[in-house]
Amino acid sequence: MTDTPAPPPSASPDHPPAHGQPPIVINTQYIRDLSFEVPGAPEVFRQQGEGQEIPIGIEVQTRHLEANMFEVVLHMRVEAKNQTRQMFMLEIAYGALCTINVPEQHLQPVLLVEVPRLLFPFVRSLIADLTRDGGFPPLLVTPIDFAELYRQRIAQMQAQQAQQAQSQTPPEGATVN
Repeated sequence: MTDTPAPPPSASPDHPPAHGQPPIVINTQYIRDLSFEVPGAPEVFRQQGEGQEIPIGIEVQTRHLEANMFEVVLHMRVEAKNQTRQMFMLEIAYGALCTINVPEQHLQPVLLVEVPRLLFPFVRSLIADLTRDGGFPPLLVTPIDFAELYRQRIAQMQAQQAQQAQSQTPPEGATVN
């Protein structure tokens, strides 16, 4: 048994916390842009209950503002369609100003995974309220695996870089001056 206290779970010898600061501080959250449209009203309300298709698009954008201050914006686009027409379209950009106190190598995963994970419940609630207030049943968006989206984004970037490197490689047997 030792008298030395164990480090907190978030700290390790390789990655100490930044001067005792919390790793993520959400300074403020806000709706940056919001649009809800029902292009086929009022006829669309007479046809509810038919087979509906509701694709959801998600994008995360980050912007470095100063020192360790960042803006993270979660964009979501929802288009509900039935077999004959568009029922509604919802677009939201929900942002946060964040102070991030993590080592440089962890910055991208924190900005693209952890902060969106913290913002998502608020966006989900807004979407449910907007669809309900727009005359439709509340749309409860299923939880999103932002870590998987991040892995897909990294794989896509690596594939693009490999493709660019291949296109810049001279053909075999060519001379390079």
